[in-house]
Amino acid sequence: MTMTRRRFLALASAPAARLGPALAPRRERYDVCIVGSGAGGGMAAYALTRTGANVVLLEAGPEWYSERDSMMLTAAADSPRRGAATAERQFGEFDGCIGGWDVAGEPYTLAPGTEFGWWRARMLGGRTNHWGRYSFRFGPDDFRGKSVDGLGDDWPIGYDDLAPYYDRLDRFIGLFGSNEGLRNHPDGIFLPPPRPRCYELLVQQASRRLQIPCIANRMSVLTRPHNGRSACHYCGQCNRGCGVNANFSSPGVFIKPALETGRLTLVTGAMAREVTLDTAGRATGISYINKATGADEHVRAGVVVLAASACESARLLLNSHSSRFPNGLGNAGGVVGRYLTDTTGTDVGGFIPRMADHVPHNEDGVGGAHVYMPWWLDNQKLDFPRGYHIEVWGGLGEPSYGFMGAIHRYPRGGGYGKQLKDDYRRYYGATIGFSGRGEMVPNDDCWCEIDHEVVDRWGIPVLRFHWKWSDHELNQVRHMQRTFRSLLAEMGGEALAPMPTKEKGYGIAPGGRIIHELGTTRMGRDPARSVVNPDCRVHGVPNLFVADGGPFVSQADKNPTWTIMALAWRASDHIAEQRKAGAL
Repeated sequence: MTMTRRRFLALASAPAARLGPALAPRRERYDVCIVGSGAGGGMAAYALTRTGANVVLLEAGPEWYSERDSMMLTAAADSPRRGAATAERQFGEFDGCIGGWDVAGEPYTLAPGTEFGWWRARMLGGRTNHWGRYSFRFGPDDFRGKSVDGLGDDWPIGYDDLAPYYDRLDRFIGLFGSNEGLRNHPDGIFLPPPRPRCYELLVQQASRRLQIPCIANRMSVLTRPHNGRSACHYCGQCNRGCGVNANFSSPGVFIKPALETGRLTLVTGAMAREVTLDTAGRATGISYINKATGADEHVRAGVVVLAASACESARLLLNSHSSRFPNGLGNAGGVVGRYLTDTTGTDVGGFIPRMADHVPHNEDGVGGAHVYMPWWLDNQKLDFPRGYHIEVWGGLGEPSYGFMGAIHRYPRGGGYGKQLKDDYRRYYGATIGFSGRGEMVPNDDCWCEIDHEVVDRWGIPVLRFHWKWSDHELNQVRHMQRTFRSLLAEMGGEALAPMPTKEKGYGIAPGGRIIHELGTTRMGRDPARSVVNPDCRVHGVPNLFVADGGPFVSQADKNPTWTIMALAWRASDHIAEQRKAGAL
């Protein structure tokens, strides 16, 4: 690039000058209070302000807009840290997400023997500043897992209930992909996908020989101008937050237009403590701590929507106890915090000799693979239920701290001086890797509760986690490892690490590490076995809703963000209808 970062952003992101629209004045009482500004909260704020509701949005972190605050196009070489992770940015110095598994002053505890990490994003837009933009619809079978294989439970709604909202998301946000006609991987309304890069073509050739489908990825990154937003310029730095708003994150796509209606009041630095109730058991608002002053404050609203993330919303419900609700809200059946799941995950990278000493070529593209592999096998012939998809990585990314991993793992790699430099040049771009992302079946050993012995810096009781993978997940991950190694061998390569043993869980990532926690406030018709009803309304509190990953009944082998937003939009429509009818 010959253009400086500042010059590029000045030209390409003219809307940046319009950021920070005037906030609506504080009111004594709002129509709706939303906690959390990520996928679910941002979606609800956008949808509800458009129905005429006056909304207040509480966010624990600071304001952050990628068009204004992104470090896109900043060279790693310009930093003495070379882009290495920091305490606030655990995926790298320039990453677009402030947060991590360890947040200062906000601990959580673990039951003996538990290995679990709880990721928190503390900024406007929450985890939408971090995610990979993999935008998959759940398929028809994903809503009826118990009917298919007898495990877990079925959702009280089906694919047809969410399909209109998936369509709306596709049209409004925009994503690229290809229509394939795969039964449990529904197509969408796609923008054209980018062409596969060189190493992705090699992966597709190997996949074809092994009869594994490898199709165009489905990512919410614009390959054409869309709804007033610019198309991607293929710098490949989506993880830093897009300076031209070409990829999806909540602040640029949901919050900003909601503010422009004049009906959204944004309160940042607000750490929610509990849902408050009146004597009739209806929600009256949220009490929170003003993180700047440490003062306890309260906001009043006719409807409350919790969208703070699956575990944070469960924490809020459990901490909102009273004589009327001694175990917390929606917890008559003791279900809040139960059925906690995370996506299964493992990774394998390999050295591909054919990619060494490569001819220089252009690998511009989005910040992620242009191809992926949806689940393709019949579980009746396998020793585990459900499935996984495969994400592909490799290519010629910008060198930064940790570049290529340990050079000595490559043939004859290492040494010092000229040989070391030559080895780096030779092997640069010669690594291809695979990450499996699979479905976990809920089990009785994975859940969270309030630890009454520990509070955070705000005096709020913290969560305590319990976690144990079952053989379903361990066998699934073993299958991932074998499949990835077969793909590498088919390309003439070799894995950079040996096959993990059973004692090592076949390399399965600890719970919480894939950052897809779901199910803690699951959906159902029976209050004894669920927390929210099919409209995401909390059982027993008529004006309290949950609009994040908590209501999920199952994980599926797809990333959950597109379904979180579809559920939030559907719940917002229900709230608007009930307000219009005078029921809320």
